[in-house]
Amino acid sequence: MLQTLRTKLHGWPSIVILGICVFAISFFGIESYFMSHVETFVAKVGKHEITQQDFQNRLNQLRQQMSAEQGDRFDPSVFEKPETKQRVLDAMIDQQLLTQASTDLGMRVSDLALRDTIAGIPGVQVNGKFDPAMYRAWLAGQGKTSNQFEAELRNELGIAQIPGAISASTIITDADLDRYLNLSMQRRDLRYFSVPRPALTDSNVDDAQIDAYYKSHQADFMNPEQVSVKYIEVKGDDLKLDVQPSDEDLKKRYDEQKQRFVQPEQRLVSHILINVPKNATPEQQKAALAKAEQIAAQAKPDGFAKLAEQSSDDLGSKRSGGDLGWLEKGVANAAFDDALFSLQKGQISKPVLSDEGYHVLWLRDVRSGQAKPFEEVRAQLAKDALSGDRDRKFNELAGKLTDSAYQNPSSLEPAAQALGLPIKSTELFSRQGGAGVAANPKLVQAAFGDDVLAQGNNSSLIELGPDHSAIIHVDKHVPAAVRPLAEVRDVVRQKILDERVAAAAKAKADALLARLQKGEDMAAVAASTGAPMRSSNEVTRSQREIAPELISEAFTLPHPAAGKSQFASVLEQDGSYALLAVDKVQDADLSKLPAELRDGLRQQMVRAYGGTATQEFIDALKAKTEIKIAKDRM
Repeated sequence: MLQTLRTKLHGWPSIVILGICVFAISFFGIESYFMSHVETFVAKVGKHEITQQDFQNRLNQLRQQMSAEQGDRFDPSVFEKPETKQRVLDAMIDQQLLTQASTDLGMRVSDLALRDTIAGIPGVQVNGKFDPAMYRAWLAGQGKTSNQFEAELRNELGIAQIPGAISASTIITDADLDRYLNLSMQRRDLRYFSVPRPALTDSNVDDAQIDAYYKSHQADFMNPEQVSVKYIEVKGDDLKLDVQPSDEDLKKRYDEQKQRFVQPEQRLVSHILINVPKNATPEQQKAALAKAEQIAAQAKPDGFAKLAEQSSDDLGSKRSGGDLGWLEKGVANAAFDDALFSLQKGQISKPVLSDEGYHVLWLRDVRSGQAKPFEEVRAQLAKDALSGDRDRKFNELAGKLTDSAYQNPSSLEPAAQALGLPIKSTELFSRQGGAGVAANPKLVQAAFGDDVLAQGNNSSLIELGPDHSAIIHVDKHVPAAVRPLAEVRDVVRQKILDERVAAAAKAKADALLARLQKGEDMAAVAASTGAPMRSSNEVTRSQREIAPELISEAFTLPHPAAGKSQFASVLEQDGSYALLAVDKVQDADLSKLPAELRDGLRQQMVRAYGGTATQEFIDALKAKTEIKIAKDRM
């Protein structure tokens, strides 16, 4: 065939065709003919992608946080709901927009601000001061390295810069404060009485009425769709380990991982900071350097603390004589670290330039790095070894279970026999979940998924928790169905009677309201129903002695004209009605408010107004930024 093509494609036609091919390949790249790009982002904000891993990490972080806060009251199914996932993604998009805006505006988080924030974490302090050993222990509890945590914290602080600047520029005037206080602390004079629920006058309900109500309200009488499943589970806690690690194995692990148990070298340092403004002119930079050099020349160990109190621009440390505590490599920036770790004990450095300005350092003491002895860490090594062996055994068993269930998708029996694991079963449960493992939203979602429910296959491996996974197969399926009329006849009849009473109660309340609006005396109207009338003067929105539905309606009604009340009927929680009159409205008495309360409220309003302004800023960013969301990847 190639010879035929060669014979036919000669002369100028072949040159044109080959030229087109060469142009296409050179312009688009030959790899585009063989490679395809698979999109994996959950959202794309401009050019930045929020990956599925980023999104899942945020969900897991929030899930763990809420679980720790709520304990036994925590409902993990909340995080499987689409609306929850959308709220989390929206927040991540907002944060990315703020990050991009901060970068565009040239805003940054200084090393000094990062250091001060870390030093202010209560869990890393001893006697109110930052302690490096406590910091390392705290990081270990978080499962993070210092670089990871500091990068995350720098990002969080960067995201907060614009909202902070907006809030800082928000002004709440005394007039704004007074208007809010007058509304929130407004006082109203009320009269009200409850109307007794009318007696049922017609209790006859025939079959035709029951049948008609049943047919028009069938959604109220549904049995939900239900399934029960068989499952095989693998739990790390149930795995028995064959061999305990020997001392020889543990010593070998100690030698391999000795760096884990080394206390890094630490240096006790004080400093004097000479600030260099952002976007400083060459003259300002020269002036700052000259001042720093002058201070370095006159600084002596004996008078360093006093000199720092007088000259340092670091407000956080100048009151303590410039004391920065014990530092190790990686806490400050590279230039600071290089200068600090090149000093000898007792030496004072020349000016060192950083993002904040020029530092003059005094190295007060040195702690050499030392490794903890084997005996001191033996228990931790044994625990780690057992944990690693258990993880390996769990992963191996879970992998074999997955393979066997995949090879025999219509039954769990082959996997159970091959691995020696029992097949367990659940009771029937709905899409809202059930008891035991059926309370796990991931298992419920899998059970009602098309592959498992409709196709009759085994599920993939479902992660139920740490070192706890399962594979399921549907045992029984009960479709959703309307409950038979014979089963719910008494319920239907009672609903019809209840609606009759509710309609009669509303009609009676409407008639009484009409009498009040025509000018009849409220006490006389209340007496005609046999209900006592109550009065409450200077009622506020926070009044607890009056039902909340009455308070809500009372502060919704317009101001009454002089000598003419405003009236309303209010549905109460027990299904009865109350008739309400608002007779008088008074502003708050602001003269009695302490200044501390006003100041506190002003700060709350600044945060609220700043939050609203920040959201408006974010909305403006969204309007001019291309944002793509892949709901199917959430």
